[in-house]
Amino acid sequence: MSRTLHTFSSQDALLELLSKSIINQLQDAIDKKGKASLIVSGGSTPKPLFKKLSEASLAWEKVSIGLCDERWIPSSDENSNENLVKTYLIQGEASKATFIGMYNEELDVEMAEKWCTQKMKEALFPFDVIVLGMGNDAHTASLFPDNVKLEKAFGLENEDLCIAIEPATAPYMRMSLTRSAILSAKYIYLHFEGEEKLAVYGDVITGDDMYKMPIRSVLNQDTKDIEVYYA
Repeated sequence: MSRTLHTFSSQDALLELLSKSIINQLQDAIDKKGKASLIVSGGSTPKPLFKKLSEASLAWEKVSIGLCDERWIPSSDENSNENLVKTYLIQGEASKATFIGMYNEELDVEMAEKWCTQKMKEALFPFDVIVLGMGNDAHTASLFPDNVKLEKAFGLENEDLCIAIEPATAPYMRMSLTRSAILSAKYIYLHFEGEEKLAVYGDVITGDDMYKMPIRSVLNQDTKDIEVYYA
């Protein structure tokens, strides 16, 4: 399997091709099974991509949108990924899509692992398209470096889609997709921008310690193709 880096001189050029590829793959899923699922990441990087996707012509009423991870805070909080996706992606043409969130105000994050896994299996699985991000510390989703839960999160025999994480270097308890959940997607993208993250990417692909740089657990494997988009 391959890891392909697509490099663009401008954000606009990246967004044009990445959004077109995602829309085509969602359309293909709709054509084949009558529905499609799109799993996205939080942070500032995907905001322009969300806006671009929201303007695309697609049978969005047949698309369900979920998250790679979520901070365990109410969706009304501006730091919530659910809030971010609803504000920037589920707008315009895409307002007809169905959003499937991770957060449950009635459950402690640790107690919500099974609930979240079951919810995602029923409403989103199998994943058609997943768009990952990457932090300057090489975390992806909420799989942070040297976290005590990474061994469980990385285990491909782990059938749970979701795992509760308490980052040592970031605020809030989190719910994250596991490595096996991420790699189950039919199409997997990594989207990042800026020279600093390009340097991180270079370190990631030349090493093998997944615990120091968790994105390696996705990029440095030989079972699934990964499309990497950088501007």
